[in-house]
Amino acid sequence: MARFWIVLVKELVDALRDRRTLFTVLLSSVAMGPLVLVLLSTMIANIEKRADAREMVVVGLQHAPTLRNYLERQTFTITEAPADFEQRLKDSKLGDPVLVVDENFEAELAAGEVPVLELVTASANQRAQASVGRLTRVLQGFNQEQATLRLAVRGVAPASLQAIRVNERDLSSASARAAQLTGMLPFFILMAVLYGCLAAALDTTAGERERGSLEPLLMNPTTRLTLVAGKWGAVAAIGWLIGALGCLSFLPGQWLLRSETLAAMFRYGWVELGGFLAVLTPLVGALAALLMALAIRCKSYKEAQANAAVLLTLVSLLPMLALFNQEGEQAWHLSVPVLAQFTLMGRVLRGEAMSVMDLALPTAMSAVIILLALSYVARHLGRAAVK
Repeated sequence: MARFWIVLVKELVDALRDRRTLFTVLLSSVAMGPLVLVLLSTMIANIEKRADAREMVVVGLQHAPTLRNYLERQTFTITEAPADFEQRLKDSKLGDPVLVVDENFEAELAAGEVPVLELVTASANQRAQASVGRLTRVLQGFNQEQATLRLAVRGVAPASLQAIRVNERDLSSASARAAQLTGMLPFFILMAVLYGCLAAALDTTAGERERGSLEPLLMNPTTRLTLVAGKWGAVAAIGWLIGALGCLSFLPGQWLLRSETLAAMFRYGWVELGGFLAVLTPLVGALAALLMALAIRCKSYKEAQANAAVLLTLVSLLPMLALFNQEGEQAWHLSVPVLAQFTLMGRVLRGEAMSVMDLALPTAMSAVIILLALSYVARHLGRAAVK
């Protein structure tokens, strides 16, 4: 153990000497949480603002005085659409859908017929698309009012047309609803951990081989497994530190939320921070060992970076299985590293309880990866130094 600690401290000192790389990774990891929350809350705040805005862009409303009267009673501000509104909607230069009123609207309405209104939008225009539901509900209100008046004229009670009444009951908690919006936060934490381990893992293997410092290290009277364990401990410690700072950054990041709805629903405190760290700790060791195993056979730092790109791509793609899965969490998700941690961090954000078995399986899988990868590194350490 004494020699293990000597190697560990030596590798930590070497890693901390590259202050520029370390500072870049630390800054990106610490700033990532607040930045993601600010961007997400800004987007939601803009959507909420547009949804609450009582504005309507119309064409031909002069043909529908009854509809105009209803809209004005609903305190809507009516704006005439530009002549080229269709092209503006396609180009996302117009942020509101356009209501087109036919010139025969009022005559058809007075005759008891069903006039047609056209709500023009572009699904690729996200700003305009966000207001479609609001305007549709307003027009449904006008439709309901006119239907009620027609029934009243004929002496029919409007309530007689309602055979049933539906009450919705949402079983999801506020944390679960907020997790639908903040589901990408665990992804950024995982990437922060990965990039935190990356530089140190490549430098302690391919970097030392390229500098020619592996041979003197192997001349010390200690086993290769001890050397590998010391190197791995330093890499894992740096990766864990950066991951912990990334998790910690969400605490002050909540102060920057601009959406009142998201701020009211989003729950992230010291309990959630502890849950994130408990889930991440085994994965940090597995990623550090895998990166070292990929780099130990490389002759240069650049070659090791190219090989590590495969692992970076795999780690970034695995969480997508959970994000795009519409059938809910599957039992096998917890047996796949990275995907398991992403799933468990999602549970933490939703405020769901985790059992010991939920943590045991991902931890066991990470332990197996660590043992296999470190054995591989120890077996190839000597050959890597002399080639």
